[in-house]
Amino acid sequence: MTLADQLRARIDSSGPLRLDAWMAACNRAFYAGADPLGRDFTTAPEISQMFGEMIGGWIGDLWLRAGAPAFDLVELGPGRGTLLADALRVLRRLPGFAAAVRVQLVETSDVLRDAQAARLAGWPVQWHADLAELPGDRPLILIANEFFDALPIRQRKDGQERHVGIAGDAFVPMWRVSPGPDAEWSEASTAIMAGLAARLERQGGAALIIDYGHDGGSHGDTLQALKGGARACPFADPGAHDLTAHVDFGALAAAAQGLACHGPVGQGAFLAELGIAARAAALKSGKLPAQAATITAALHRLTAPQQMGAIFRVAAVTAPGWPAPAGFGMAAA
Repeated sequence: MTLADQLRARIDSSGPLRLDAWMAACNRAFYAGADPLGRDFTTAPEISQMFGEMIGGWIGDLWLRAGAPAFDLVELGPGRGTLLADALRVLRRLPGFAAAVRVQLVETSDVLRDAQAARLAGWPVQWHADLAELPGDRPLILIANEFFDALPIRQRKDGQERHVGIAGDAFVPMWRVSPGPDAEWSEASTAIMAGLAARLERQGGAALIIDYGHDGGSHGDTLQALKGGARACPFADPGAHDLTAHVDFGALAAAAQGLACHGPVGQGAFLAELGIAARAAALKSGKLPAQAATITAALHRLTAPQQMGAIFRVAAVTAPGWPAPAGFGMAAA
C-alpha cells in the first residue's frame, strides 16, 4: 500500500488530517527514501567545506573555554555527514580533542546513515532514532542545521485550522473550526527544544541552531514543498517532496527554560564573525582563476543577504556555567 493509499484510508476513517499529521507522515516517507540532498535541495555544508570548518572552529573554541571536558558531539538530522566531517577535520588538530569526544547522530534514514558512516569513518559514532536515546553521562555540544524547518506545523486563520482532505482523487487543503488567534506554530519543535533544554541544564553543554526562519510574531503561511529544487504543491504526491516551514526562533527561545539564549543573528553575520572571509582567501591562494571563482561564489551564497546570509538565522543556547559562544557579537542581519 502506497503512502497515498494509507493517507486516504486514514481520512476515509477519521476525517481530514490536521496539517501537522499530514506533514509528519509525508516527511517520514520522504526522508526514508533515496538521498534528497543535491536532488531536491542543497544545504550549506554541501555548498562549501568552509561552512563545516567554521562550525568546527565554533565547537573547538567553546569546548576549550569550557575546560576541554569529555563530551558528546551531537548532530540532529546530519544529512550525509558532510558538516561534521569538515568540522572534525579542523577539530582533530586540537590536543586532547579526539580522546574527549564521542559522536552521536540522531538520524532515522538508513540511506543517510550509510552515507554518514562513510564520511565519518575513524570516529566513534553512534546513531539514535531520537534525542531521548542520547547518553546522559556527559555534556553535549549539539548542532541542528536545517533540522527544525522540517518538523510538523499547525496553522490557524480566521478561527479555522488547516487540515488535509480529499476532493475527487486529489488531496486538498481545507479549514475546520478552531477558535483562537491567527498563527503558524510547531508543537513538535517546541517540545524537542524543551526536552533538549532540560537535558542541557542537567548535563551541561550547548546547542547551535541554524535554519531559515524569523524571530517570532505572525508571518503568515510559510509552508512549502520542494522537488527537484523547485516549489511544488504541498498536498500533491505525498512523500515525494520535502515539506518545510520557517522556524520561529522566538518560540524556540521561550521553550529553552533555564538556559542562556544567544541570537538569533543572520547566518552571514555569524559566519563573518567566525572568520569565513579569511578562510575563503586562504583557500583561493594559489588556485586557478576558475577554482578561486567557485570559492568566491560559495562565500557569496552562504553570506550575502540576498542569498542565505539573512533569511537563515543562527541561535545558540548554553547551560548554566558554560561560556558564551562565539559568533553573536554582531547585530542581527
